[in-house]
Formats: sequence, structure tokens, C-alpha cells
Amino acid sequence: MKRIFSILAIALTLLVSLAFGQPAFAEVSAGAKIFNNNCAQCHAGGRNNVVAAKTLKKDALAQYGKDTVAAIELQVTKGKGAMPAFGKKLSKEEITAVANYVLEQAEAGWAK
Repeated sequence: MKRIFSILAIALTLLVSLAFGQPAFAEVSAGAKIFNNNCAQCHAGGRNNVVAAKTLKKDALAQYGKDTVAAIELQVTKGKGAMPAFGKKLSKEEITAVANYVLEQAEAGWAK
């Protein structure tokens, strides 16, 4: 009888863990995927490999007026200076996703 209860307790624990537990590896967001595929060559870790002063860090974004999703979307869409325009390569939804990702990472200090 004890063995049956033990088996049921283990089964219930496994069921609850599978149903409500966090995955071992968090899924990468759409914005992160788009960033990694299109932006990381020049902006890995929030840096700027072309114009060192114009990073994607929070203070630099604020300094250059790029500290809103709308401002980042415009920059990604139209490009400027050494940055190419991605408006014809990425959809509006993809640009919004990557803009949100950049702003989230800037707020977090690009620690992720």
C-alpha cells in the first residue's frame, strides 16, 4: 500500500512539474533572433563596432535621442550614416520586435 502511494506521489510531482515548471532553456525572443541575425555583427553586446561612441547602451541612446521604441524603429527602418536601412529587408513587426529588444537590453545594461 505504501508503495502505491509513493508511486502516485512521484507521478503527481512529475505531472505538476511538467505542467507548471519553467523550461530548462528559455526560448529566445523574436527580437533577439532578429538582432542576432541582422544587428549583432556591428552591435554585439550593445557595442558599436563602426562608430564606437554610438553604442546601444542606455546613456548613448538617450544622448542621441534614440531611447524610445519609435526612435529605434525609425533608425532601423531608414538607417543613417554608416547604418544601413532595414525597412525593405525586415517587416514592420520584425522592426518593432528588434526595437523593443534593443530598448529592453539597454535598460538591463546588455547583461543578458
